[in-house]
Amino acid sequence: MSNSRKEHAVEGLDSKHDDIHVHDHESCCLSRRGFIGGTVAAAVVGTLGGLGLPETAWAAGDDYDYLKANKDYAAKKALHKATYPGPKPIRPAKRMAVVACMDARLDVEDMLGVQTGDAHVIRNAGGVVTEDALRSLVISHHLLNTREFILIHHTRCGMLAFTDDLLKAGLEGDPKAVELLSKATGRTFVSPNASATSPAEFHAFRGQIEAVDAPKDKLTNVERLNWDVRRGISRIMNHPWIPTKGPDAVSVRGFIYDVDTGLLEEVSYPGSMGSFG
Repeated sequence: MSNSRKEHAVEGLDSKHDDIHVHDHESCCLSRRGFIGGTVAAAVVGTLGGLGLPETAWAAGDDYDYLKANKDYAAKKALHKATYPGPKPIRPAKRMAVVACMDARLDVEDMLGVQTGDAHVIRNAGGVVTEDALRSLVISHHLLNTREFILIHHTRCGMLAFTDDLLKAGLEGDPKAVELLSKATGRTFVSPNASATSPAEFHAFRGQIEAVDAPKDKLTNVERLNWDVRRGISRIMNHPWIPTKGPDAVSVRGFIYDVDTGLLEEVSYPGSMGSFG
Protein backbone atom coordinates (compact mmCIF):
# COMPACT_ATOMS: atom_id res chain seq x y z
CA MET A 1 0.00 0.00 0.00
CA SER A 2 1.26 3.45 -0.88
CA ASN A 3 2.33 5.93 1.77
CA SER A 4 -0.38 8.33 0.59
CA ARG A 5 -3.06 5.83 1.63
CA LYS A 6 -1.47 5.09 4.94
CA GLU A 7 -1.22 8.79 5.67
CA HIS A 8 -4.80 9.52 4.63
CA ALA A 9 -5.92 12.55 6.63
CA VAL A 10 -9.32 12.82 8.28
CA GLU A 11 -10.46 16.32 9.01
CA GLY A 12 -11.23 16.95 12.67
CA LEU A 13 -8.91 14.31 14.16
CA ASP A 14 -6.34 15.29 16.70
CA SER A 15 -3.29 13.23 15.81
CA LYS A 16 -2.17 13.23 19.43
CA HIS A 17 -5.30 11.37 20.54
CA ASP A 18 -6.90 9.66 17.55
CA ASP A 19 -5.24 7.46 14.98
CA ILE A 20 -6.33 5.29 12.11
CA HIS A 21 -4.30 2.41 10.80
CA VAL A 22 -5.14 0.97 7.40
CA HIS A 23 -3.73 -2.53 7.07
CA ASP A 24 -4.82 -3.65 3.62
CA HIS A 25 -7.61 -3.63 1.06
CA GLU A 26 -9.66 -6.17 2.97
CA SER A 27 -9.62 -4.80 6.52
CA CYS A 28 -9.16 -1.69 8.53
CA CYS A 29 -8.66 -1.02 12.20
CA LEU A 30 -9.86 2.07 13.99
CA SER A 31 -7.89 2.81 17.11
CA ARG A 32 -10.27 4.93 19.16
CA ARG A 33 -9.08 7.30 21.85
CA GLY A 34 -11.53 10.00 22.76
CA PHE A 35 -13.66 10.14 19.58
CA ILE A 36 -16.68 12.36 20.16
CA GLY A 37 -19.67 13.55 18.15
CA GLY A 38 -19.24 13.58 14.37
CA THR A 39 -15.55 12.77 14.61
CA VAL A 40 -16.32 9.04 14.68
CA ALA A 41 -18.34 9.23 11.47
CA ALA A 42 -15.68 11.38 9.83
CA ALA A 43 -13.02 8.88 10.81
CA VAL A 44 -14.93 5.90 9.42
CA VAL A 45 -15.90 7.61 6.16
CA GLY A 46 -12.41 8.99 5.71
CA THR A 47 -10.81 5.64 6.33
CA LEU A 48 -13.04 3.70 3.95
CA GLY A 49 -12.61 6.37 1.31
CA GLY A 50 -8.86 6.10 1.67
CA LEU A 51 -8.95 2.36 1.06
CA GLY A 52 -9.94 2.83 -2.55
CA LEU A 53 -11.85 -0.47 -2.57
CA PRO A 54 -13.14 -1.36 -6.04
CA GLU A 55 -16.90 -1.81 -6.50
CA THR A 56 -16.33 -5.48 -7.28
CA ALA A 57 -15.18 -5.97 -3.70
CA TRP A 58 -18.81 -5.52 -2.65
CA ALA A 59 -20.35 -7.40 -5.57
CA ALA A 60 -22.56 -10.44 -5.05
CA GLY A 61 -21.07 -13.90 -5.08
CA ASP A 62 -22.18 -16.30 -7.78
CA ASP A 63 -25.58 -17.98 -7.41
CA TYR A 64 -25.16 -21.03 -5.21
CA ASP A 65 -27.56 -23.96 -4.91
CA TYR A 66 -26.97 -25.10 -1.36
CA LEU A 67 -29.99 -27.43 -1.45
CA LYS A 68 -28.40 -29.39 -4.29
CA ALA A 69 -25.16 -29.44 -2.29
CA ASN A 70 -27.13 -30.72 0.71
CA LYS A 71 -28.49 -33.64 -1.33
CA ASP A 72 -24.93 -34.48 -2.36
CA TYR A 73 -23.88 -34.33 1.30
CA ALA A 74 -26.72 -36.67 2.31
CA ALA A 75 -25.51 -39.03 -0.43
CA LYS A 76 -22.18 -39.10 1.44
CA LYS A 77 -20.25 -36.97 -1.02
CA ALA A 78 -17.42 -34.96 0.55
CA LEU A 79 -17.96 -31.27 -0.23
CA HIS A 80 -16.20 -29.15 2.40
CA LYS A 81 -12.44 -28.84 2.14
CA ALA A 82 -11.06 -29.04 5.67
CA THR A 83 -7.53 -27.84 4.90
CA TYR A 84 -6.40 -24.26 5.44
CA PRO A 85 -7.38 -22.35 2.27
CA GLY A 86 -4.93 -19.49 2.56
CA PRO A 87 -5.85 -15.82 2.93
CA LYS A 88 -9.48 -14.96 2.25
CA PRO A 89 -11.46 -11.69 1.98
CA ILE A 90 -13.31 -10.58 5.11
CA ARG A 91 -16.67 -10.54 3.31
CA PRO A 92 -18.36 -13.95 2.85
CA ALA A 93 -18.04 -15.05 -0.77
CA LYS A 94 -21.54 -16.59 -0.94
CA ARG A 95 -23.05 -13.58 0.87
CA MET A 96 -24.78 -15.96 3.29
CA ALA A 97 -25.25 -15.89 7.06
CA VAL A 98 -26.46 -19.03 8.81
CA VAL A 99 -28.02 -19.31 12.27
CA ALA A 100 -27.87 -22.95 13.39
CA CYS A 101 -28.03 -25.10 16.50
CA MET A 102 -24.86 -25.95 18.38
CA ASP A 103 -25.72 -29.68 18.28
CA ALA A 104 -22.59 -31.77 17.71
CA ARG A 105 -24.29 -33.72 14.91
CA LEU A 106 -24.55 -30.63 12.71
CA ASP A 107 -21.63 -29.69 10.50
CA VAL A 108 -23.02 -26.59 8.86
CA GLU A 109 -20.28 -26.12 6.27
CA ASP A 110 -20.53 -29.75 5.18
CA MET A 111 -24.34 -29.92 4.97
CA LEU A 112 -24.44 -26.76 2.82
CA GLY A 113 -21.32 -27.56 0.84
CA VAL A 114 -19.72 -24.20 1.61
CA GLN A 115 -16.03 -23.54 2.03
CA THR A 116 -14.03 -21.45 4.47
CA GLY A 117 -14.75 -17.82 3.66
CA ASP A 118 -18.14 -18.48 2.05
CA ALA A 119 -20.58 -17.75 4.89
CA HIS A 120 -21.02 -16.43 8.40
CA VAL A 121 -22.09 -19.23 10.77
CA ILE A 122 -23.78 -18.20 14.02
CA ARG A 123 -24.52 -21.04 16.45
CA ASN A 124 -26.30 -21.37 19.77
CA ALA A 125 -28.51 -23.84 21.63
CA GLY A 126 -31.44 -24.41 19.30
CA GLY A 127 -30.33 -22.11 16.48
CA VAL A 128 -32.63 -19.51 18.03
CA VAL A 129 -32.81 -15.96 16.68
CA THR A 130 -31.91 -14.31 19.97
CA GLU A 131 -30.91 -10.71 20.64
CA ASP A 132 -27.26 -11.65 20.17
CA ALA A 133 -27.99 -13.52 16.94
CA LEU A 134 -29.78 -10.42 15.64
CA ARG A 135 -26.77 -8.31 16.63
CA SER A 136 -24.55 -10.55 14.50
CA LEU A 137 -26.99 -10.55 11.58
CA VAL A 138 -27.24 -6.75 11.50
CA ILE A 139 -23.44 -6.51 11.41
CA SER A 140 -23.23 -9.32 8.85
CA HIS A 141 -25.52 -7.53 6.43
CA HIS A 142 -24.80 -3.84 6.88
CA LEU A 143 -21.03 -4.07 7.31
CA LEU A 144 -20.07 -7.28 5.54
CA ASN A 145 -22.60 -7.39 2.71
CA THR A 146 -24.46 -10.68 3.26
CA ARG A 147 -27.78 -10.88 1.43
CA GLU A 148 -29.30 -14.22 2.48
CA PHE A 149 -30.03 -15.43 6.01
CA ILE A 150 -30.57 -19.16 6.58
CA LEU A 151 -32.04 -20.59 9.79
CA ILE A 152 -31.40 -24.25 10.61
CA HIS A 153 -33.15 -26.25 13.34
CA HIS A 154 -32.94 -30.05 13.46
CA THR A 155 -34.71 -33.23 14.48
CA ARG A 156 -34.00 -34.86 17.86
CA CYS A 157 -33.15 -31.45 19.34
CA GLY A 158 -32.54 -31.12 23.07
CA MET A 159 -34.50 -27.85 23.13
CA LEU A 160 -37.66 -29.98 22.82
CA ALA A 161 -37.00 -31.63 26.18
CA PHE A 162 -37.65 -28.79 28.64
CA THR A 163 -39.32 -25.47 29.26
CA ASP A 164 -37.63 -22.35 30.56
CA ASP A 165 -39.53 -22.53 33.85
CA LEU A 166 -38.70 -26.21 34.31
CA LEU A 167 -34.98 -25.69 33.80
CA LYS A 168 -34.88 -22.63 36.06
CA ALA A 169 -36.76 -24.50 38.78
CA GLY A 170 -34.32 -27.39 38.51
CA LEU A 171 -31.31 -25.09 38.71
CA GLU A 172 -32.82 -23.46 41.79
CA GLY A 173 -33.26 -26.84 43.49
CA ASP A 174 -36.90 -27.83 43.06
CA PRO A 175 -36.95 -31.62 43.64
CA LYS A 176 -39.77 -32.34 41.18
CA ALA A 177 -38.06 -30.32 38.44
CA VAL A 178 -34.78 -32.12 39.14
CA GLU A 179 -36.56 -35.46 38.79
CA LEU A 180 -38.24 -34.50 35.50
CA LEU A 181 -35.04 -33.12 34.00
CA SER A 182 -33.14 -36.27 34.98
CA LYS A 183 -35.76 -38.43 33.25
CA ALA A 184 -35.85 -36.21 30.15
CA THR A 185 -32.09 -36.08 29.68
CA GLY A 186 -31.09 -39.55 30.82
CA ARG A 187 -28.44 -38.14 33.17
CA THR A 188 -28.45 -37.20 36.82
CA PHE A 189 -29.39 -33.54 36.99
CA VAL A 190 -27.22 -31.91 39.65
CA SER A 191 -28.80 -28.66 40.83
CA PRO A 192 -26.63 -25.71 41.91
CA ASN A 193 -29.49 -24.79 44.29
CA ALA A 194 -29.13 -21.12 43.44
CA SER A 195 -31.13 -18.44 41.67
CA ALA A 196 -29.61 -16.12 39.06
CA THR A 197 -30.69 -13.17 36.92
CA SER A 198 -28.92 -14.36 33.79
CA PRO A 199 -29.50 -15.86 31.37
CA ALA A 200 -32.95 -14.30 31.47
CA GLU A 201 -34.22 -16.84 28.92
CA PHE A 202 -33.20 -20.27 27.63
CA HIS A 203 -35.53 -20.04 24.61
CA ALA A 204 -36.90 -23.57 24.93
CA PHE A 205 -39.31 -24.49 22.13
CA ARG A 206 -43.05 -24.18 22.63
CA GLY A 207 -45.21 -27.28 23.05
CA GLN A 208 -45.34 -30.51 25.03
CA ILE A 209 -41.89 -31.55 26.25
CA GLU A 210 -40.42 -34.94 25.39
CA ALA A 211 -37.31 -36.99 26.09
CA VAL A 212 -33.99 -35.79 24.74
CA ASP A 213 -33.24 -37.26 21.29
CA ALA A 214 -36.81 -38.41 20.70
CA PRO A 215 -37.33 -39.74 17.15
CA LYS A 216 -38.79 -37.51 14.45
CA ASP A 217 -42.58 -37.19 14.50
CA LYS A 218 -44.19 -34.85 11.97
CA LEU A 219 -47.33 -34.38 14.08
CA THR A 220 -45.53 -33.42 17.28
CA ASN A 221 -41.87 -32.49 17.51
CA VAL A 222 -41.37 -31.49 13.86
CA GLU A 223 -44.30 -29.10 14.13
CA ARG A 224 -42.71 -27.61 17.26
CA LEU A 225 -39.49 -27.11 15.30
CA ASN A 226 -41.46 -25.45 12.49
CA TRP A 227 -43.03 -23.06 15.00
CA ASP A 228 -39.68 -21.88 16.26
CA VAL A 229 -38.15 -21.51 12.80
CA ARG A 230 -41.10 -19.30 11.84
CA ARG A 231 -40.66 -17.26 15.00
CA GLY A 232 -37.04 -16.70 14.02
CA ILE A 233 -37.95 -15.68 10.49
CA SER A 234 -40.56 -13.29 11.87
CA ARG A 235 -38.05 -11.67 14.22
CA ILE A 236 -35.72 -11.04 11.31
CA MET A 237 -38.38 -9.93 8.83
CA ASN A 238 -39.83 -7.44 11.29
CA HIS A 239 -36.58 -6.04 12.67
CA PRO A 240 -36.26 -2.33 11.83
CA TRP A 241 -32.56 -2.63 11.02
CA ILE A 242 -32.82 -5.56 8.63
CA PRO A 243 -34.21 -4.55 5.21
CA THR A 244 -36.49 -7.06 3.47
CA LYS A 245 -37.59 -4.78 0.63
CA GLY A 246 -35.79 -2.56 -1.84
CA PRO A 247 -32.32 -2.75 -3.41
CA ASP A 248 -30.61 -3.66 -0.11
CA ALA A 249 -33.12 -6.37 0.83
CA VAL A 250 -32.14 -9.55 2.64
CA SER A 251 -33.87 -12.86 1.88
CA VAL A 252 -34.66 -15.23 4.76
CA ARG A 253 -35.29 -18.97 4.62
CA GLY A 254 -35.67 -21.58 7.33
CA PHE A 255 -35.02 -25.32 7.36
CA ILE A 256 -35.24 -28.44 9.52
CA TYR A 257 -32.17 -30.66 9.24
CA ASP A 258 -32.86 -34.36 9.69
CA VAL A 259 -29.97 -35.80 11.69
CA ASP A 260 -30.93 -39.31 10.57
CA THR A 261 -30.83 -38.61 6.81
CA GLY A 262 -28.59 -35.54 6.42
CA LEU A 263 -31.28 -33.71 4.44
CA LEU A 264 -32.73 -30.22 4.83
CA GLU A 265 -36.48 -29.63 4.61
CA GLU A 266 -37.70 -26.08 4.11
CA VAL A 267 -40.18 -24.56 6.56
CA SER A 268 -43.09 -22.66 5.02
CA TYR A 269 -43.57 -19.04 6.06
CA PRO A 270 -45.79 -17.41 7.15
CA GLY A 271 -47.57 -20.00 9.28
CA SER A 272 -48.31 -21.06 12.82
CA MET A 273 -45.78 -20.07 15.48
CA GLY A 274 -47.30 -22.18 18.23
CA SER A 275 -50.07 -22.13 20.76
CA PHE A 276 -49.94 -21.19 24.42
CA GLY A 277 -52.24 -24.10 25.15
